[in-house]
Amino acid sequence: MTQTEKILAMDSRVIHPWEGFGKSVNQRTIISHGDGIYVYDNDGNKLLDGPGGMWCNNVGHGQKRIVDAMTKQAAVLSYVSPWSHPTEVSAQLATKLAEMAPGDLNRVHYTTGGSTAVDSALRFVMFYNNVRGQYDKKHILSRHDAYHGSTYLSASVSGKSRDKNWLDFESELVHFLTSPNPYRMPKNMDEKDFVNHLLRELEETILDIGPNKVAAFIAEPILASGGVIVPPAGYHMGCLQICRQYDVLYISDEVVTGFGRLGHWFASEEVFGIVPDIITTAKGITSSYAPLGAVLISDRLINEVDSLSTNTSIFANGFTYSGHPVACAAALANIEIIQEENLLENARNVGCYMQEKLKSLIDLPIVGDIRGLGLMGCVECVASKDTREPLEADYKIGARIDAHCQSLGLLVRPLINMCVLSPALLISESEVDDMIAILRLGIERATADLCAKQLTPSK
Repeated sequence: MTQTEKILAMDSRVIHPWEGFGKSVNQRTIISHGDGIYVYDNDGNKLLDGPGGMWCNNVGHGQKRIVDAMTKQAAVLSYVSPWSHPTEVSAQLATKLAEMAPGDLNRVHYTTGGSTAVDSALRFVMFYNNVRGQYDKKHILSRHDAYHGSTYLSASVSGKSRDKNWLDFESELVHFLTSPNPYRMPKNMDEKDFVNHLLRELEETILDIGPNKVAAFIAEPILASGGVIVPPAGYHMGCLQICRQYDVLYISDEVVTGFGRLGHWFASEEVFGIVPDIITTAKGITSSYAPLGAVLISDRLINEVDSLSTNTSIFANGFTYSGHPVACAAALANIEIIQEENLLENARNVGCYMQEKLKSLIDLPIVGDIRGLGLMGCVECVASKDTREPLEADYKIGARIDAHCQSLGLLVRPLINMCVLSPALLISESEVDDMIAILRLGIERATADLCAKQLTPSK
């Protein structure tokens, strides 16, 4: 038995995220180490890390400055209870986050990751309305194709239908609106009509439920795991204006888009022109070197709670590892790297280049849509460019493409009939060229597989 086979045998005890049961063979690729934008499998093969881990390895693998910062902090103070004892490193990070955040989002509630950040944001909304005496104002609006996490609350506001098949969710307080996906909008609409349709739906839903009952609207600036869906121009601003009109809090879920993915610390204001009431973040905050999340909350909301609260008004939410000193040290070092190596600027420049190179794949017969922004990209495969019917909508085509790309030296993230890319912010134009060239060849080989199975797509 080879070392790889031994590891896979031991790994069979692990229940992985989104584990599919009924499979007899573990065919996962074991990753042994990483360097910059590359990882290496257990057999020594070099692979360009196209997904950037999972939207999160923003400064690349093997950053010694982060490792050293974590080691130093662990040696000085590895942990203290966040309930009763602040630390210098968590206070420093909170100050940094307030400086980076838009508007008056100056208050920080630490969590352990993106799911717990969203969960905590939703719990804060409920707490906020209880303190205000608006006990019925608890309904949450989300969108189809949205992904917000895997705690009970954050999964309940996620709108990916395939994730809803085998688990239970809160349904009475959560309502889903149409996905703002221009590729799937009705054929009789242009993008302006589509935006107006989406905004009418939002307002009508609030009015139907009752403004006195609707508490919050939660939205990723770009719907990441739903397929890198970039809403049309004017959508986010229009949604924010409607939320303001009806006293509905706007939660911007920047777990993916924060910390440089779109070339800015946060995308809400810099890219989409809005200042939300709450921002959730994680992933790129430490570039995945340690688990950490945060909820950034408006001074306005905190001041209102302060003015109405009594000694019994306690936001009873938090985690053993909230503001963990070692994770906060990793975040501060990560931020320094992004600043000193001009990675925000690189993400803006190379992000534009990546989008242009991705568009070159539209000539391939199974490619229906190319979309993205910054260093987020998606290729959607279809059976027909005319009907836009998804191709092999059971994860197979994305997995086929990923398998071919991996044999050629590239990891992509397969999502049903889509392939997603979100490489580290330090990627160069020449490395983008390599990535897109391999992706093209991987799609061509997957297409040949389909032809061999007599499943040739319509052109």
